[in-house]
Amino acid sequence: MTFIVGEECIKCKHTDCVEVCPVDRIYEGPLFLVINSEECIDCALCEPECHVDAIFSEDELAEDQAVFLELNAELAEVWPNISEMKEAPADAEEWTGKPNKLQYLER
Repeated sequence: MTFIVGEECIKCKHTDCVEVCPVDRIYEGPLFLVINSEECIDCALCEPECHVDAIFSEDELAEDQAVFLELNAELAEVWPNISEMKEAPADAEEWTGKPNKLQYLER
């Protein structure tokens, strides 16, 4: 089992999860964070830290979020590692809870 960052993170990108990851396996893109599933130690510390409930255990991933399993693996290979918390985007709260955000994902 591993943890996955889902659609709700897009354009919200709070980084509280980064502060608690003991193995620094979170990677940062322009508008989204991902977890490297190959290196995640399944500690579950990141999940409760997410302000927008965007982090899921792989075995609890909803069917409509399944694409994010592959996206997390793919993007963790090319995006830079992030190991320190940063400010969320200024408009993060405006994007919280909005549906269909996959279209805004920037690689």
